[in-house]
Formats: sequence, C-alpha cells, structure tokens
Amino acid sequence: MSEVQRKRCLVAYATTEQQYLWAVELPVGASIQDALTAARLLAQGVDVPWDSAPVGIFGELRARTDVPAAADRIEIYRDLPRDPREVRRERVKQSRLAARRG
Repeated sequence: MSEVQRKRCLVAYATTEQQYLWAVELPVGASIQDALTAARLLAQGVDVPWDSAPVGIFGELRARTDVPAAADRIEIYRDLPRDPREVRRERVKQSRLAARRG
C-alpha cells in the first residue's frame, strides 16, 4: 500500500489589530481553495471573508483553483479603507502646497 504524499502550507489573514496564521496539511495536488477549507476548520470564531476575499501567495494575486507548493504562504486579502498610492499622492500634494506657502 502506498502512502499519500502530503504538503504543508500556511494560511494567513490579518486585521488592523491581529494577524492569524493557520498551518494546514494537504494532499500534494490540493488547491488554494482546499487550503482555505482546511484553515476554516481551524479558525473557529475568527471573522474571515473566506468565500469573498481575494487570495494570493507571497503577495501575488492567485486564483482559488491554483495549486500551491509545499511551504507556500496563502494570504487572504482584505479591502483597504483607502488605496495607499492615493494616500501618498495626497500627502505629496499637501506638502508641495505647504512648501509654496511657506
């Protein structure tokens, strides 16, 4: 009888207050969705947008059907209140206006 090969991945989700990490063990061919399903069982009571949030691996957006490699960090992304690039542009614009006045 042959042993089923397995892989371990880390599923990560963060709020402004806390970071959550769940180590999951999966069959080698398991998808990102399979990893999320396994992590959901471990994350009882944690409010995570399991079904709606974009997901990625090491900061790169990926489809839920993609197959992660062993030791990949699968990230569940949350919506940011404001686009960080837009916030930076506003800050630069305000500093330039202040420099002209000053």
